[in-house]
Amino acid sequence: MLDNLQKIVIERPVDKIIGQIRYLITSGELKPGDKLPPERKLADHLGVGRGPVRDAIQKLEFYGILKTLPQSGTVVAGMGLKALEGLITDVLKMETADFASLVETRVILEINAAQFAAQRRTADDIVAIKNALEEYELKISEGVPAVEEDLMFHLKIAEASKNAALKSFMMIITPDIVKNFIELRVCDDGKFLKSVKEHQEILDCIIEKDAKGAGQAMRKHLGDVLEFSMTIDEFPDKTNGT
Repeated sequence: MLDNLQKIVIERPVDKIIGQIRYLITSGELKPGDKLPPERKLADHLGVGRGPVRDAIQKLEFYGILKTLPQSGTVVAGMGLKALEGLITDVLKMETADFASLVETRVILEINAAQFAAQRRTADDIVAIKNALEEYELKISEGVPAVEEDLMFHLKIAEASKNAALKSFMMIITPDIVKNFIELRVCDDGKFLKSVKEHQEILDCIIEKDAKGAGQAMRKHLGDVLEFSMTIDEFPDKTNGT
């Protein structure tokens, strides 16, 4: 009997936004070259925050489905309807991709980001990473989940790597991984405090321009989420919602 029951998939706001844009394109209401409404207006109309709208647009931009033109806003890319529809289907599949694979990819990206940051960082980069770490520590000391602050710390390291493609990949996959990791309660108080220490170790290596040390510190820091990803099948519904 169980074999005839289908797993319930909880669709996320980002999925729904991408799906609606797909419908507008396939129905012909949105054509290549057409301009999308401003981000705030889209968020108000859809009844969601600007975060999901921004994430959806960024992912569609990354895959070349949308593009932002200076002083013109975001427009639909100038490619054929079938190509656009196929690309959006691929993006939606990516949204529900194997969590463990996404985590493995994140580990590869972040280790390289830390190594590049140690080699290429500027004084301004150090200040930005320090500020992000201080914001993270403040939230932890208040007993408040620090999801956004954790993400910002890692993105500031990616910015310091001076590799735009690497940062773009991280912006696509990392937010969902961080949110799922914390929402599934794997980050208890002890692990948050452990993360503060590990963040400081990564920053120290970057300050010292120790690329090898920075990569090792990042690998150690991501060990928990990598281990957790191997058991994610125990929580099948959670990976589809944020």
